Formats: sequence, C-alpha cells, structure tokens
Amino acid sequence: MTWVYSARRRLATGTVAVLTLWLFVHVMFGANGMVVYREKRSENQDLQQELNQLKKENDDYTAQIRALKTDPKTIEKEAREQLHYTKRGEVVYVTPAPAAPPATAIDRADK
Repeated sequence: MTWVYSARRRLATGTVAVLTLWLFVHVMFGANGMVVYREKRSENQDLQQELNQLKKENDDYTAQIRALKTDPKTIEKEAREQLHYTKRGEVVYVTPAPAAPPATAIDRADK
C-alpha cells in the first residue's frame, strides 16, 4: 500500500512540475507573452515619439499658414523669396551655381 501512495505522490509532483514548466513557457513566449509584450511596448514608444514629432511639425506649418494669411511682412518675405520680387530701386545679386570641377586625367582614363 505504501508503494501506491509513493507512486501517486511522485506522479502528482511530476504533473505539477510539468504544468509549472508549461505555464512558464506559455507566459514568457506565448502569443501574448512577455517577449511579445516588450516588443509591442518598444514599438509603441517609437510610434509615440514619431507622433509627437509630427504634431510639432504640424503646429509649425499651421503657424506658418496663419502668418501667410494675416501678416503682411511674412507675405512680403515669401513673395520676395519665391517669386524674386524686388522693391523699387532695389538691386538683387544672384550668385551663379558653382562650376563642376574639371575632370582629371585619371578620371578620363577610368571611362
């Protein structure tokens, strides 16, 4: 009778150990486990930073649009830069684009 009791006890202990091991693996590596949770948390933080940056950029554009609709100085500045407008008597100097460096003998030999 004691060997039956001992066998049942070992079987119960082994079952609890296997169940505990399975539960640990499921919690750590399952579909909603800790590994997946940490990846999703990191991804969420990255997306939150991107969202904050885009909100700031959007606020800057909104302020620029508001200024272009209402502020005469901003309108004048944009017209001068975009359309190359000048005031009467003003002279605008435009620097030419930098010239391409001359090809050396080594460069010509490569072609």
